[in-house]
Amino acid sequence: MAGSPETAPPALELRDLTVTFTGAAHESPAVRGVDLVIRRGETFVLLGESGSGKSVTARAVMGLLDQPGVRVGMTSALLGGRDLLAMPERERRLLRGSAMTLVFQDALSALNPVLSVGDQIGELFRVHRGLSRGAARAEAVRLLELVGIPAAAERVRAYPHQLSGGMRQRILIAMAVALEPDLLIADEPTTALDVTVQAQVLRLLDRLRRELGTAVLLITHDLGVAAEIADRVAVMYAGRIVETAPVEELYDRPAHPYTEALLSAIPDLERPAADLRSIPGAPPAPGAVGAGCAFAPRCPRATALCAELRPELGEVPGMPGRTVACHHAKEALDAVRD
Repeated sequence: MAGSPETAPPALELRDLTVTFTGAAHESPAVRGVDLVIRRGETFVLLGESGSGKSVTARAVMGLLDQPGVRVGMTSALLGGRDLLAMPERERRLLRGSAMTLVFQDALSALNPVLSVGDQIGELFRVHRGLSRGAARAEAVRLLELVGIPAAAERVRAYPHQLSGGMRQRILIAMAVALEPDLLIADEPTTALDVTVQAQVLRLLDRLRRELGTAVLLITHDLGVAAEIADRVAVMYAGRIVETAPVEELYDRPAHPYTEALLSAIPDLERPAADLRSIPGAPPAPGAVGAGCAFAPRCPRATALCAELRPELGEVPGMPGRTVACHHAKEALDAVRD
């Protein structure tokens, strides 16, 4: 795996992140006590269904939720060893786009329609590196070549609407890695792309991670995407991380019933006529999470304890690097082994 020596600080270390949407009548906690540690040169996947809090987590990490009606809290936030909570807002703002970057899922909306892609990429070098317009344009051409866009010297003059969806996504990735950040967050980067282009984008992210040593936080609800690119996976449900594990171990032996249910819902290519399994019920509304486990109403292993006491995220005995928040994790692991 590419990246800095093991003695270097993690690319991101986040403790007890909370995000609450406030209103006149009530408050809705969207993220509840999330911890993240992402090593340099690693691809860390945040996996979960829509509404679980993945994208809100990404925007909170980037500092993009500083607005009325949103309350963000955390006890610790370190980016490459730098304390984000201790530095002034102006310094944190300069880190966005340089030390940490975000690739949005809708490239056409994320790009400025009235500026050429060369001007948009070049702006990063003019603002953060003080380069001249000509030097910034040369860097833009280099980056387009890096992300595999043909005829880069001509494409640099193109506008977003003149490019395909796959090319626009590559432009966003080029902008994200332009200044070789410590952390690249990719929020559903393959949404609305066909499977061929999706595979190209995933290979590109993995190659850039290896070549530049950048840590990648990939947000997705697609189990196939996670299996393709992840080193480690965190499964998120109702605003909390309920399980973390190396990708192979998670897919082979899920420890949380929610992870087990997600994997069971994947079609079996060896038995194409088999019925698809589904998860009964629906995720709770952010303001309707009770004192117990949020997954308990949908869980086949739930007991009275699950409804009364929320399980904390803790290490799985005998399985280094794995954590789970479930009172019945041992039963789930034993069921897979049997």
